[in-house]
Amino acid sequence: MLDTDFRRTYFLFMSSEPIPPVSVQTEKDVRIVEFTNNKILDEGNIEEIRLTLNALIDEVDQPKMLLDFSNVDHLSSAALGMLINCNNRVKQKNGQLRLSNIKDQILEVFKITKLNRLLHILPTRQEALASFV
Repeated sequence: MLDTDFRRTYFLFMSSEPIPPVSVQTEKDVRIVEFTNNKILDEGNIEEIRLTLNALIDEVDQPKMLLDFSNVDHLSSAALGMLINCNNRVKQKNGQLRLSNIKDQILEVFKITKLNRLLHILPTRQEALASFV
């Protein structure tokens, strides 16, 4: 029989496993990246996302990628820079990048910085998926 303190410590240890900052799915030939954290602020988190996105971009000759922001409430300027770099890498490979489900307060930042003109933003995941050619 396990002692109660040990079980509690084991549970806390097991439940404190870090959640990856993104989950990745594939629908047809589109890689769907859903952010799992509601805040993309931390440099380490942003770097992990950048590495994941770069690996997905490098998988194929003409990547098709959809970034789903449905869980995201806050985004740092470093995260914006990472998105610009991601867009540039996708374009260099003649790929397509879409963003969807961006909440109003974040969309306002995209408009102020004019990133809404650079990035292809659609209201829903379904609309974004339908926009790929």
